[in-house]
Amino acid sequence: MSLTATYTKNDQQVAMGLPVPPFTAHAISVSLPTWRDNVDYEEGNKRVVDAQVSGYPRFFIHLSIQKLARICEQKFGVQGERCLLCPTRKIAEQCRAFMIDRSTKAGSPVPVRLVQFTICPEQEDASTSCVELHIVLFPKDSFPLAKQFWQHTGICISSRLAERCLSLLGEDTGSPGSPQVPTPAPGRPPVKPGNRHYSAKSLGKSPPPSPSVLQARFGQSTAESSVEPLSKDHFNYVEERYGRNLPLESAAAAKRAMRRRIAGVLVRDTPKDWSTAGGQEAELGPSTRGVEGVTEDDVYLYPTGMAAIWSGHQLALGALPPAKSVCFGFPYTDSLKCLEKWGPGCHHFGHGLDDDIDELEKLLERESQQSSGRPVLMLLTEFPSNPLLRSADLPRLRKLADKYDFLVMVDETIGNFANVEVLPYADIVVSSLSKVFSGDANVMGGSLVLNPQGRHYAELKAYMAANFEDVYFDEDAIYMERNSRDFRRRIAVIDDNTLAVCELFHARSLAAPSPPPAAAVKAVYYPKWITPHNYNKCRVRRPDGEFAGGYGGLFSLTFTSLEASRVFFDTLPCMKGPSLGTNFTLASPYTILAHYAELDWAAGWGVEEGLVRVSVGMEDRETLLRGFEEALRAAEAVVQKPEEAQ
Repeated sequence: MSLTATYTKNDQQVAMGLPVPPFTAHAISVSLPTWRDNVDYEEGNKRVVDAQVSGYPRFFIHLSIQKLARICEQKFGVQGERCLLCPTRKIAEQCRAFMIDRSTKAGSPVPVRLVQFTICPEQEDASTSCVELHIVLFPKDSFPLAKQFWQHTGICISSRLAERCLSLLGEDTGSPGSPQVPTPAPGRPPVKPGNRHYSAKSLGKSPPPSPSVLQARFGQSTAESSVEPLSKDHFNYVEERYGRNLPLESAAAAKRAMRRRIAGVLVRDTPKDWSTAGGQEAELGPSTRGVEGVTEDDVYLYPTGMAAIWSGHQLALGALPPAKSVCFGFPYTDSLKCLEKWGPGCHHFGHGLDDDIDELEKLLERESQQSSGRPVLMLLTEFPSNPLLRSADLPRLRKLADKYDFLVMVDETIGNFANVEVLPYADIVVSSLSKVFSGDANVMGGSLVLNPQGRHYAELKAYMAANFEDVYFDEDAIYMERNSRDFRRRIAVIDDNTLAVCELFHARSLAAPSPPPAAAVKAVYYPKWITPHNYNKCRVRRPDGEFAGGYGGLFSLTFTSLEASRVFFDTLPCMKGPSLGTNFTLASPYTILAHYAELDWAAGWGVEEGLVRVSVGMEDRETLLRGFEEALRAAEAVVQKPEEAQ
């Protein structure tokens, strides 16, 4: 059986508000195809809010989770209480503690109640286990505060877990965007989200490359599509029977396979070896992560990348005496919030350049003279950073960490461990598996890796042994494992495509040796040209010393005018929405989406309002170049018009 779609050229890629990828029940992005759509989204414009049936899961609560929450509120709430749904009591207690702490600091503690709700099948079924929900109830006016916990930590329930609960309760689990539901007519969404802020057994066969359920090609549309409707059970059958997904009861093996994959200990890890990667028969060898002694037991899985980052900070706070942390570079917005809202706070060196290390060293020396304890607890940096693609001098930061006895946590999501080797310089490495490790944009996940050669490894390992909870939902793990089997092959294609695209833009930018007279592109933010000396220090090399790793699949552009930015973005013939690391090209006006309420603050760190971030996919390279050339010419025409008027 095959899933087919027909496409028509020159139509809008995916209608505003619908899932990206299209026809995907658990899509982790949403279509915002024009600059105006993104601004209206941030401003809560009814036109966008009413059309939105999907979104990035930490900002837009999935419709299945909303439905389950409403059931829980009706069953357990009093006086119009709202709720947040957590997978364990410990997480619910952490949510309650956060809400009480933040509301107390604001002047008045909010009352928060916890309820445990165990949901079991109506009839005894050995194949279906009960699900335990932990419900955090609070006054409805406090929902924005609870939403902060959801957004900053990423550890509440997933949409697949919500669907499991709804199924056990006998509720319909269909949702807009799932393959069995037709695309809503434009302007007639079936659900009004009410959320304004985006603020059979394994056969051992080799599975096909892991495409999304349906995926529009670059420059083409899903506006006119024909999809054979399939039920959820039918989809599960297809995934298992035809050698793509492990059966659901094999979740433990799927998680073990991923931990080995991330630890770099699988001797054979190709799509052909997927059926044994998590089993006892898998051949294991020394880690390829650049550090001796790394094993799967040093890798921990989380429901989201943000959960891994938040948990890494909690690990540092729990294993060592508390102190302020350091955020080095301009980070993803919630990473900074984690350091600011939990623990003693943080020092922010927002440019993340070599000169900032000089200032950091002065701070460390000053703090160490004023206190007998360590001057800072830990330093968090992205390698490279999002969206400016700057890479810190990790060897130098490691020397400072050894001298002043603090931890280093590196977020390798953008670089990814197929391209960069950062573990030798870090105590903790975190990553969002939702991005290129998955590629399909249909499941969330995160990872945390401990460096067994780190000075504080014993304390960190002991804390994890006593406190780690595996809250990664089994069905999410099954999909993530399937998606990740060919990630190295996909990364190689994406790296090469991105390099070709960036060279096109760089040659037509103001940074080119001979800039064109009507240049629209001011700068191309890409590791080949942005702090390359630091990036190359950590770039994966072959045994002969030559570079094996590429520059990754993400870049950002700034333009010579805001109007050029808008025209370029609107003309791009690719999918547009939040997230990155997808197998298909995905673009967003990043600063508008991530920092709309703080544009001046972002600009102060060099992140311009008109910045456009692009995550390049696996499409045909010539097709990609033609599409980007079209958008670039449109932007250059905007720049040329004022010159002609003169």
